[in-house]
Amino acid sequence: MKLNKNMTNLNDWLPLITQAKKAASNAYAPYSNFHVGAAAIDSDNNTYTGCNVENASYGLTVCAERNFISFAVNQKSTNLKALLVYTQQEKLTPPCGACRQVIAEFLSQDALVASANHLDHLKVWTVAELLPDAFTPQLLT
Repeated sequence: MKLNKNMTNLNDWLPLITQAKKAASNAYAPYSNFHVGAAAIDSDNNTYTGCNVENASYGLTVCAERNFISFAVNQKSTNLKALLVYTQQEKLTPPCGACRQVIAEFLSQDALVASANHLDHLKVWTVAELLPDAFTPQLLT
């Protein structure tokens, strides 16, 4: 997948959409039936995926985005370049607030974040647009 700052066309995102859609099919969502898949690519063109995993104690539910980021870190990849969230919802689903903060930790402020659905709708943001003035590691120095 070739990354560029003008990736607003659905075709640009097809590799990540395919992976995120597959991940969404693995979601454990017996309570909400809200299946989410996410996929990201790093600077070495490795792809990481994740799905949401719900819990009867709702606060312990883990979103797809945080699942794949944890997996990427476990694989020693912290240089993620772009990510995509996929759902079967009619409205596009951006990352939740907690995920936005974790995304801001591992992607640059100008990295692209996209949302896609089964209707082939797509919306693209930068990390900075999703979480302006994010609390990032650079603020700790």
